[in-house]
Amino acid sequence: METYLVGGAVRDELLGLPPGDRDWVVVGATPQQMLEAGFQPVGRDFPVFLHPQTGEEHALARTERKSGRGHRGFVVDADPSVTLEEDLQRRDFTINAIARAGDGRLVDPWGGARDLRDRVLRHVGPAFVEDPLRVLRAARFMARLAPLGFRVAPETMELMRAMVAAGELETLVAERVWQELRKALAAARPSAFLATLRACGALAVVLPEVDALYGVPQRAEFHPEVDTGVHQELVSDMAARLAPGDDLVGFAALAHDLGKALTPAHVLPRHIGHEGAGLKPLARLCERLRVPAAHRKLAEAVCREHLNVHRLGELRDDTVLELLERCDAFRQPAQVARIALCCEADKRGRLGHEDDAYPQGPELQRLHAAAAAVNARDLALAEGISGPQVGAALRRARVRAIAAARTLRRDAG
Repeated sequence: METYLVGGAVRDELLGLPPGDRDWVVVGATPQQMLEAGFQPVGRDFPVFLHPQTGEEHALARTERKSGRGHRGFVVDADPSVTLEEDLQRRDFTINAIARAGDGRLVDPWGGARDLRDRVLRHVGPAFVEDPLRVLRAARFMARLAPLGFRVAPETMELMRAMVAAGELETLVAERVWQELRKALAAARPSAFLATLRACGALAVVLPEVDALYGVPQRAEFHPEVDTGVHQELVSDMAARLAPGDDLVGFAALAHDLGKALTPAHVLPRHIGHEGAGLKPLARLCERLRVPAAHRKLAEAVCREHLNVHRLGELRDDTVLELLERCDAFRQPAQVARIALCCEADKRGRLGHEDDAYPQGPELQRLHAAAAAVNARDLALAEGISGPQVGAALRRARVRAIAAARTLRRDAG
């Protein structure tokens, strides 16, 4: 029995990135031997075990043979005779097909270390085309590695295009697509995810609502980048910069302008009412990918309200309160900061405006805090009211609190 550190842990170590989870491959062992050594089985589709002390995953070396369409259509062979090189050969990219032995020696039969040096994302072999999920994984890796200068190898991009043309991506289940999208939105450069999928034709398959934004013009005086798809890439990257690792903000930023794809041609490059129009394609996207409720709710608020937040200073006090109520800000106060970040990403996600100030974000949070400080119970006791009267009095008091906070700011300024 021989054990090797494999995959992302070796890749990230060689790139000088912070270490994440460590995965191991075990060569020359049977499931029974793993159980007798105290390992706990967790794998359903193939033999994976947890180490009795560290809890780290140890998988038996295995090969895979295509048996049907989709990412689940494989027959797995985890016989003790399977070699380390055979196990590495089934992996997706050369940079993930490197192992480190216990003595520190690298096992790199497919040139992964070279591709790390050259900053190339390259498939291991022709079996790459057998798993359509690998197209999304390639795009997701680019979202993480593009800031380091990585590019997709031309021959890998050709295979990805062939997989899309063959309809393989249509077999992917919603949960797997969402998982890859969510990870990409939490990465440093989500635009690389979108650009990679678009380059191979996959964006129109997995995110048609986003793909439809490309080629749609906007008014150049407000959007020097003009193309709405390019604007979306800038917004997604700005969201990742403002809220690193926050896929809630990332998804809401991704979906904020979906309505612009529906603007009639004779209205372009203006987009009147695109906020409300975007709610329908957003609903379709969320239903198709089974997007979690928290992500959907935040995305709806940002899609509907981002222009209102941009012109926050022009809104009446009672209109500000209505905006906060529509965003469920008093039951879900954490929403407000995220909405502010998404709107800031939209405003700064424009060519040449990356460093613009966005005072509306902190102001929205400040006005929310002033309104939220009004206590319904104290109000009821002070005014001797109950029932529906409390709700009406609470709204009036919150409007007054917003007005007072604005006056205080004006006087201070």
